Parts: sequence; structure tokens; C-alpha cells
Amino acid sequence: MLFEKTPADVRDLLPIPIKQLGLKLEGSQIERFVEQLFKELEAKGLQHFRPAFYLTSEWGCPSEEPIIGVPFYLADPRLGAIESAVNDIENEREIMMYMRHEAGHAFNYAYELYKTDEWRETFGPFRRPYRDHYRFVPFSRNFVRHIAGWYAQKHPDEDFAETFAVWLTPRSNWREKYKNWPAMKKLRYVDRVAHDLGATPPARPMGEKDFTVEDMKETIEEFYRGNTSDESQAIADLALDVDLDDIFLAADDVPEDRRRKASEVVSEHRKEIVDKVSYWTGGRRSLVKTLLEAIAQKVDELALVVDKKRESEQIVELTVYVTTLMTNFFSARHFRHRDERE
Repeated sequence: MLFEKTPADVRDLLPIPIKQLGLKLEGSQIERFVEQLFKELEAKGLQHFRPAFYLTSEWGCPSEEPIIGVPFYLADPRLGAIESAVNDIENEREIMMYMRHEAGHAFNYAYELYKTDEWRETFGPFRRPYRDHYRFVPFSRNFVRHIAGWYAQKHPDEDFAETFAVWLTPRSNWREKYKNWPAMKKLRYVDRVAHDLGATPPARPMGEKDFTVEDMKETIEEFYRGNTSDESQAIADLALDVDLDDIFLAADDVPEDRRRKASEVVSEHRKEIVDKVSYWTGGRRSLVKTLLEAIAQKVDELALVVDKKRESEQIVELTVYVTTLMTNFFSARHFRHRDERE
């Protein structure tokens, strides 16, 4: 069930239309992250670039509009509890990573850099069509790494935003980290342009909002059910039994004093596995999380156990297994069982 792990004291919010919740950015925890971002921009010498923020359905920056959208659930701890139960809410580090990325988009639009020949020569054509499912080259040195999923490779605009975010991040040590990488050309471009424009007011200081919380007519429950991808149905069709038998053990095969229930171990390590698999494969966190939860349920049904002396080894094997499933998913748009691969 989608809301099975949602705290009971916030479930009364599920049938309420989002637009009726009276959510405001002002006075919420988001303000302190915005203040942190502005301090970082100031430290980099950007005296006039201060993008506006608004609440919407997800992180974003409307195309060519220097304004940043923040997920509505970050404005209310009760909604944050629901998001955490369903998708694993962003921690403080991740919030700042997203803010820096979206600030890159806003900076590009505020100073209309994407219209210049040098920007196009450095990053590519701004008008290139976006693709939801893009093929990336793992470990390519032509692009920086910031948020999950080799995201800079998705589109020239994302490439710029990721490059800006790496440049902006305090103590990122980008000059050393990306030394001798082709991506260094992009970082130097951002560094030079930001220096040149630091004292110049933006050509477009304010952008137009597209979709705000005031426009969100669906209830909280409808929002999450509508955003739970049909891809998760593919998980229900996976034949996990044989694979999980190879990773974990039957209780009779392990001395009683060395046994741990495999379901407990999977649940205990779920978040760190989701973090790593999502980061390296680009898989949606909610999909990876649903897959881990299905695995935890299956190993419980099979009464499989972990040998305490081999626990770390079995967690590594599980992580590799989940990574393989996600990689296969993105190459074929469905989960392939190993019988299909042979």
C-alpha cells in the first residue's frame, strides 16, 4: 500500500486539496536554504543575481524564466512526513544540491547566456529537444557530476546548470577534481562569465511562474497516486525467488546464533542502497525504493536469513543485484529476468 508507512497523525491530510492547505514559502524551512544559497552567490561575487522562489509540484525552473520552483512538501513538516514515507524526502545536503542546480538554470536565463554563440559552442544547442529517457555515457569526463543520474548529459541546459552548481558549491575543489578533464572548459566558462557579470544587474531579473500550489486542485492522496509511476507494476511481475535464494540463505543452512532475518537486514540498509543505486544508475528514487521494499517482502515470505559473519558481503551482493535490475530496466524499459538475458 502506498501510504502504509505514513504516520497516522498526518493521514488526515490525504483527502485535502493541495491548494486548500494554505502553504507559504515565507516562514517555512525553505527560507533558510534560500538564505544559504544567496550567501554562496554573494561569496562568488554575484552581487545582483538573487532569483525568486515559489512553491510548486517539484524542483524546477520554467524554461527561460529566472525563477525557481520548490516542492510544496518542503514547506510543511507534516507533508514532509508523507513524502518521507512514500519517496524518502531530501535531506539538507540534497536540498542545497537541487537549489544550486536550479540556480544554474535561473542564472542562464537571467543573463540570457543561452542566446550567445559561446554558450552554444561550449554546451550545445539550447533548442535541442528534451528526452525523458536519455542514454548516458558512464564516467564520461566531458561532464561534471552533481545530482544523480549523470544528469548533465541529458541536455545542454542541464549541462550548464550542473556545471554552475559544481562551480558554486563551497569547497567543491573543482579546479583540482576536474583537472585535465574536458569538462574543465565548461567550468572555466562559468567562472569567467560569473566574474564578468558579477556587478551587472540581470537582463531579466524576474521570471514568470508556471504552475503553483494555488493551481494544484488534486488532493495529497491523488498527487502521490498520480505520481507513482506505472513502472512499479513491473516490479510485481519480477520472479525474485531464484535470485534471492542465491543471495540469501535458508535458515537451516546457518547456525541459529549467527542468523538474522534477511527482511530486517534489507530494511535496515534500504536507504543507503536506494541512495547509491539511484545515484549511479539515474533511477528514480521511488522506483528503487519500491523495488527494495518488494525484495524485503519476498525474502520475508521465503524465510531467508543472513549469516552475521557474511552480512556485509551479502549487502554488497544485494546492491549489485538491484543495480543490475535498474540498469536492465533503463536499457529495455522493463525489468528483464536473467532467463531473458541468457
